[in-house]
Amino acid sequence: MIVLSILTALGLEAWIERVHHQHAAEAASEQIDAEIRTNLAEVSEALAVDTHQVDSLTRIRNTLEQDLKSNVSNKDIQQHILSQVDDFNLNLRWPTLRHEAWDVAVANQSASWIDSKRMYRYSAAYASQREADSKLTANLQLIINGPRMTDNMTDLRSGSVEPREFLHVVAQMEVVQHQAKSSLSQLQKRMQSALDVSAH
Repeated sequence: MIVLSILTALGLEAWIERVHHQHAAEAASEQIDAEIRTNLAEVSEALAVDTHQVDSLTRIRNTLEQDLKSNVSNKDIQQHILSQVDDFNLNLRWPTLRHEAWDVAVANQSASWIDSKRMYRYSAAYASQREADSKLTANLQLIINGPRMTDNMTDLRSGSVEPREFLHVVAQMEVVQHQAKSSLSQLQKRMQSALDVSAH
């Protein structure tokens, strides 16, 4: 009888612990799903803005290159530039990606009770976030000449810009925008994949 009572108590304790872990995993999954949905919305918005920006930069670069190849005078090229750059900027839209729900799930170990397939997708999504942020930082340091960009934007605001210098800045920014757009597209797919497996 004592043995049966001990076995029952152990079984009940194991069941309670299992239910507790299951609830912790479900709560963590809900928080992670919500965080990924928020990040996905940010990524989608940034991707739309950056896609529009790439199109503008490409149009300006193509016009500049054609003018320079055609030996158009600098004064006329300046007028072409100034006519195309109303409300122009060289900004890059990059989302601030949250990771607190993931960090908490790992720290309190509720992540270890999440279904392995779902956990793999979550892990891939958050790893992609870190990788995208690292790539952007590296690309900005390698490609963008910050002082040149500032000088050109100052010249542009004053109504006078040196065409070839401006072409270099636009080309640098276009490369960074293309790479950012590519990274955001890949990140968007990873996040959507993480959410798709969560829905099943």
